[in-house]
Amino acid sequence: MENRKYKVGVIGKQDVILPFRIIGFDTYPISLPNEAPNLIRKLAHENYGIIYITEDIAEIIPETIAYSDKKIVPALILIPTQDGSKQIALKQVEENVEKAVGQNIL
Repeated sequence: MENRKYKVGVIGKQDVILPFRIIGFDTYPISLPNEAPNLIRKLAHENYGIIYITEDIAEIIPETIAYSDKKIVPALILIPTQDGSKQIALKQVEENVEKAVGQNIL
């Protein structure tokens, strides 16, 4: 059995993702949301197991988020920005729970 170590990356606007660099995650600041899909694909090929992405970016690339939800690795985790949550991440969790158990128990 192969013992694979996955990396953790964070995608978003520079000011939002800077704290993640302090705790040791690889950060990838982007200024244009349309840069995110290619960056996500690139990180997936570079052994990233978890990719945090800010909700403001995720909101603009729903097709990429939906495609990644079907994959086991990398796991895309949506995080709010300093402007607050857009509830996209909560909706995503609710949908995944509903798929898993047949109803929304949250």
